[in-house]
Amino acid sequence: MAIVRPFSALRPQAERAPQVAAVPYDVVNTEEARALASGNPWSFLHVSRPEIDLPDGTPIYSDAVYAKAQTNFEKLRDECPLESEEEPALYLYRLIMGNHEQIGVVACCSVEEYNRDIIRKHERTRRDKEDDRTRHILVLRAQTGPVFLTYRAQPDIDALVAEARQGEPLYDFVANDDIRHTIWRVPNAQPLVQAFAEVPYLYIADGHHRAASASRARAELKEHGFTFIGNEEYNFFQCVLFPDNQLQILPYNRIVRDLNGMSQEDFLNRVRESFVVSENGPPSPKAAGQWSMYLDGKWFGLVLNDNATKPSGVVESLDVSILQERLLDPVLGIKDVRTDKRIDFVGGIRGTEELEKLVNEGKAAVAFSLYPTTIEDLLRVSDANEIMPPKSTWFEPKLRDGLLSHEI
Repeated sequence: MAIVRPFSALRPQAERAPQVAAVPYDVVNTEEARALASGNPWSFLHVSRPEIDLPDGTPIYSDAVYAKAQTNFEKLRDECPLESEEEPALYLYRLIMGNHEQIGVVACCSVEEYNRDIIRKHERTRRDKEDDRTRHILVLRAQTGPVFLTYRAQPDIDALVAEARQGEPLYDFVANDDIRHTIWRVPNAQPLVQAFAEVPYLYIADGHHRAASASRARAELKEHGFTFIGNEEYNFFQCVLFPDNQLQILPYNRIVRDLNGMSQEDFLNRVRESFVVSENGPPSPKAAGQWSMYLDGKWFGLVLNDNATKPSGVVESLDVSILQERLLDPVLGIKDVRTDKRIDFVGGIRGTEELEKLVNEGKAAVAFSLYPTTIEDLLRVSDANEIMPPKSTWFEPKLRDGLLSHEI
């Protein structure tokens, strides 16, 4: 069963919500966060990326950064202000980007179910990033950004969500990236709580580090607490749960800075050992099992040639895996995309024009445009207890931090 639990959200008043709402901490660097928060004292980036209020060059994991996070959080609570709901509740969060719409349930989920893999994962986490968000949670005694979960769509949950969104929303605004954010408080949480109890598994779509950090924070608080009952707030972490049939995954494209010492002709000949290469290819592949490659001002289409053994494993058959195993590693010498500085990644939201620009300006030698990984791919990998290759999925639109926080 999947446990979802109402919580007393810490949130801004409606008129402040557009100013408080901030992009997730991990989609911007320090300079980008500083620019986004400039002139806006209520931006939640002052809490999630507090180094923006410290001198340039301050190490982002230093004691001063976490102390500043605490100071900024207290200031936001007092002066914005942020207020705690009197009664625990569930919420609905709708995102609209262009013609795409998705509506999720905001709730607290069980850390114990995360630890027991009822909440399933598909990504490895980095220790340094876990350390950072764990300390952030413990300093603030709050989870300030939700974990993005999905589940196999259930008609009864869809019906309950449709009914609950009939009332007046708490927030309804369009952010500066033209994405519309609407949040409702659910009048009666119990039917949704019961409906989710029939869902066998939840899946992390985005936010593996936040979830892992919530688990580590819980372990530390449990160890140092005087008593442990099991219903303490730190046993739960804030999530937004979307049905799988509403999610939108964009491609996560690749650029490589050089051709591993080869000429363009030699490189193309090496690529042809595993792929059929066609000129005047489309900038974006039309289907899975196809890749587009930008080289020397031209797009090429790639498909595996007849001599190439078709992979069959749940991870090995992913387009990102095939590109890595048949081209990036053997041809370009990129063994580990996590650590190799010669490769970089471009989220599909930026379009293939960004790939062309990077190659045309000499910042990359070649670019690869991929067909998006599907949500069914993600669920199958998670169910198999496997790990997706790094940078396999780019979810859009993104949730905003600061609208609903969970105090622990």
